Amino acid sequence: LSQVTKFDIEKRMAPNSEASASSMAVAASELPPPPPDRKLPQHGVNGVFYGGEWLDIEDCANKFNAEDNEASHKKNRSCKQNCSTCPRSKSCIDRSKQKDGMEYDVVIVGAGCIGSCIARELSKYDLSVLLVEAADDVSQGATKGNSGIVHAGYDDKPGTNRAKYCWKGNQMFSQLDKELRFGYQKNGSLVLAFDDKQKGILQDLVKRGETNGVQNLQILDQKQLRELEPAVNPDAIAALLSPDAGNVIPYEYAIALAENAVDNGVELRIRREVTSVKKIESGDTNASNFEITLRHWEPKHYIDSQKTNQPTPLLHILVVTAVFSLLLIAVTFASNEEDKNVIIKFSATFILLFVGMFSYSKFNKPSSKNKSIVQILQKKSSEPQGRSGGGYKIDVNDMMTGGSGSWNATNGQTVDIECVKTRYIVNCAGGASDKIANMIGDDSFVIKPRLGDYILLNRNQGHLTKHTLFPCPDPILGKGVLVQTTLWGNLILGPTARDTYKPEMSDMSPAAIQHYILSKCRELVPYFDPKETIHGFCGSRSKSSRGDWIIEPSAKNNKFIQVAGIDSPGLAGSPAIAIEVVKLLQNAGLSMTPDPHFNPNRAPIITPKRRVQRGLKMGPPDKNDSLGKDENMMAANIVCKCEKVTELEIVRAVRRSLPIDSSQSIRKRTRAGMGHCQGDPDNYDCEGRVRAIVARELNVPLDEIGGRPWPATTTLTKRWIDQEEKEDLHKRMF
Repeated sequence: LSQVTKFDIEKRMAPNSEASASSMAVAASELPPPPPDRKLPQHGVNGVFYGGEWLDIEDCANKFNAEDNEASHKKNRSCKQNCSTCPRSKSCIDRSKQKDGMEYDVVIVGAGCIGSCIARELSKYDLSVLLVEAADDVSQGATKGNSGIVHAGYDDKPGTNRAKYCWKGNQMFSQLDKELRFGYQKNGSLVLAFDDKQKGILQDLVKRGETNGVQNLQILDQKQLRELEPAVNPDAIAALLSPDAGNVIPYEYAIALAENAVDNGVELRIRREVTSVKKIESGDTNASNFEITLRHWEPKHYIDSQKTNQPTPLLHILVVTAVFSLLLIAVTFASNEEDKNVIIKFSATFILLFVGMFSYSKFNKPSSKNKSIVQILQKKSSEPQGRSGGGYKIDVNDMMTGGSGSWNATNGQTVDIECVKTRYIVNCAGGASDKIANMIGDDSFVIKPRLGDYILLNRNQGHLTKHTLFPCPDPILGKGVLVQTTLWGNLILGPTARDTYKPEMSDMSPAAIQHYILSKCRELVPYFDPKETIHGFCGSRSKSSRGDWIIEPSAKNNKFIQVAGIDSPGLAGSPAIAIEVVKLLQNAGLSMTPDPHFNPNRAPIITPKRRVQRGLKMGPPDKNDSLGKDENMMAANIVCKCEKVTELEIVRAVRRSLPIDSSQSIRKRTRAGMGHCQGDPDNYDCEGRVRAIVARELNVPLDEIGGRPWPATTTLTKRWIDQEEKEDLHKRMF
């Protein structure tokens, strides 16, 4: 593939050549007409995917829309719904089973889907658990930048950890979704074969899957394949069907896990980078074994906002000192008691005035409480990134610690150094897990990042496939470039498999990456329209030098559990991995008493709506604003027009247990800004509206609320692509 990437792809990257134009014409003329739109169900539209199956909107009330008194964010450690009193960059300590914030039973490093799943599993026990994340939100690493496929496990080499945990984890998703309501669709997967040799590979996959315990595998002939998926390449002659494969939105899955874990007593701290781990020598089996140093950072826009909105106590002190000195001199040299009394009265009046002025400056900083959205938006701190240039391009090192939510990407500045003690550590740090292991002298593996680029198309392309479509797997690069309809109805294309230690792969141009994805996906489904591209992104898979998942106690210390090198199908295996980690902790001496107050249920943030929903209101930011008090008004007020996200859904997300201080965090929880206009300020300005609502809920100035980063990891040249770029994408399909 290296040679193909370097030479063949670049040779074929001449979109204006006669040969390229000719190949487009021939390809188009050879294809049969595209199949009609099948109107496949989309999560949240006329119903939801619940427990793997479709649930009509009429049935959502009794199953999907959990009552508040059932959900963990209300039933367990009570939330006062006053977000302005919650600490920044951490969960509220009132919810935690550990009150002093200094010493814990277990510290989990990394809040992706693996770390969050382990945190939830440990929250079932009477333990003090701290979950730390280097980025500005949970799920900002590999969890955010992947396909979200719940693989069945037929492709994994028998005897490996991948084979051991993938099918087990797959079978746990239906129940998990019934409890946490993150949205899970059991859509099935198809591996396409185009010749007899590839048909032989399908037979090998069936045998491998059966060895791994995977059930219900079936090989389809061409007719059966076309009946299931009429838009697949007509040249495909057979396919392997795995009906138990499914898909989720990976970051929504991790958010649900982390939220339920925090509701059940786990403490979360974001923007905390582990800088050192020290062994504590103690003969007491119940004492802490490790001291962890955390660097707490905050983004530059927040630091600048704090400086702008703070009073100037030094100036106050200087003025007061000077005035009191003069008064003292005057009293000392006053000629009689009457003059002294006048001076004393004047002094008392001055003191009262000063106290009043100081109190006003301290406690009446600019805030957003009881202000309408339009009042807050009148003070826009900046335009959206991507509107007029600027922004930060994410590199591989940034991806190791949170990508677009990392220290570098947000111009982070250190605000504090924290030290915590713990009896056990679980290392789920993804791309940085080898560095965390090195801190205790464990150098048994090295993380070798593999980049995976994606292109995301509009919802109007999602009808082209119900199943996740794969080519026959590559013996080196794995499952290959896939075509999949996401839970919400978008068509997703990718990923690449670019090993960062190979220059010809890591240095591929954006145009070459796009050509590779589009041309490979066209071989599976030739009917999609790349002009409907709305977004592009890249994730970093944490492949390890050991070639398999690492789930074991460290050889240096059995109280330090390694959960590293978890690449695909890690999301599918995550629930089973979490159960295994609990066993490893027990084997290492951690006593676990079940928590009788554990609540497995979580209410959804989104509200399913009909395709044509009556009662929803759109308009200028102030027209339907509720001031955050009238729930009926919030439920009717549309904040994101493309995705029909309401003010109530935004407010629900902010008032949950995880810290939120950006429109990007809301985007991942509600889809506000994820539609075809991508938050275009000239359309409906949903990003600006979201930032204003978050500022109002937290009662902070708008400058403290972050926006969506751009360009981050995209291969697109513009956040809102123009017709010229759309034409280029179309040419790169061939």
